[in-house]
Amino acid sequence: MTLREGDIRIPSGCAIAGIMDKSGGLHDGSDILKSIALMHDRSNGLGGGFAAYGIYPAYRDLYAFHIMYESKEARSETEAYLDGYFISEKQERIPTEAVRGIQDPPDIWRYFVAPHPVKLNMSGLDEAEYTMQHVFRINASILGAFVASSGKNMGAFKGVGYPEDIGEFYRICDYKAWLWTAHGRFPTNTPGWWGGAHPFTLLNWSIVHNGEISSYDANRRYVEQFGYDCTLMTDTEVITYIFDLLIRRHGFSQETAARIMCAPLWDEIDRMEPERAAYETALRCVYSSALVNGPMSVILGSDEGLLALNDRLKLRALMAGEKGSMVYLASEQAAIEIVCPGVENVAPIDGGVPYVVQLDEVAARKAQESCENIPAKDRLQEHLTGVLPASSKGVLRHA
Repeated sequence: MTLREGDIRIPSGCAIAGIMDKSGGLHDGSDILKSIALMHDRSNGLGGGFAAYGIYPAYRDLYAFHIMYESKEARSETEAYLDGYFISEKQERIPTEAVRGIQDPPDIWRYFVAPHPVKLNMSGLDEAEYTMQHVFRINASILGAFVASSGKNMGAFKGVGYPEDIGEFYRICDYKAWLWTAHGRFPTNTPGWWGGAHPFTLLNWSIVHNGEISSYDANRRYVEQFGYDCTLMTDTEVITYIFDLLIRRHGFSQETAARIMCAPLWDEIDRMEPERAAYETALRCVYSSALVNGPMSVILGSDEGLLALNDRLKLRALMAGEKGSMVYLASEQAAIEIVCPGVENVAPIDGGVPYVVQLDEVAARKAQESCENIPAKDRLQEHLTGVLPASSKGVLRHA
């Protein structure tokens, strides 16, 4: 009998999860592994991975490069490149475990590095931009080498396989982090390969994503104008680069960056009070190519905490809960309850509304900075005036 559409259960995309301790307390990878493993049927074995923050306290001021190699030549060429532009404090093969479900893994190394001070000074860039540009050069120009993560005091552990097998392969229970994110992949129109597994990272950013970016080509062309290379054969990487562009380069808050990506509808803007409406109109006009369309749920990790975001129509599920200083996110409520049976305030993430959780120390610092700065209403206009091109400022002045 020929199987027809509907005869086989096809889950609505991938599985994502996140666990964070707002107090900064460190926890091993056992809970995030248990959470993502519960959603096994959302994956198909073509990708899984984890991002962990706070795992390298002894090297907290150095960039931790996790690099995958497909050949000895790729490793030799990459290490020669790193020696030319960075000073390496330590390098070693990442410990792994033989797992039946993981086949033909690449050779995976980590390097704790700082930009070479003379080369950095000659470049005229700050160290984050300098590091980013060299990450892209390695990925684009060295055949068989891929930088899986490049942040400080964090790392990504990913590959081809079910997430529970990937977690065992990388021995993530040996690491302790204050923030964990996880992904189980069900690719529908892109290949399953080690570099294309989630999380996608750049510097301290990491993204796990469930869904499909129908605006990918417009988003890709936009970020490529700013020097970002989309070479990883999947739509998800562009989300990471948009966040980096809007927050690190253009100076927006994480909440504002998320609102640009999932902007309010025009009829919603029309109902806002005039000043706010002018601000939102300017953002939509100037950053129209950063608008992300398609069904999606996203968890962004950073050195400040996490941000969760659903598309405006909420076409992909994402639940949140908390207990004390702990915050839990997952595509399914059961994946939260299995690691925290007494979880409280469980609720779905609202469509198009960023859900932001910061470390307690970060939240306290930002609250102090807010009290010392100019009022929020004036700060909106001053920030927008400083960021947006002159051609768009008339929209703001109209208010």
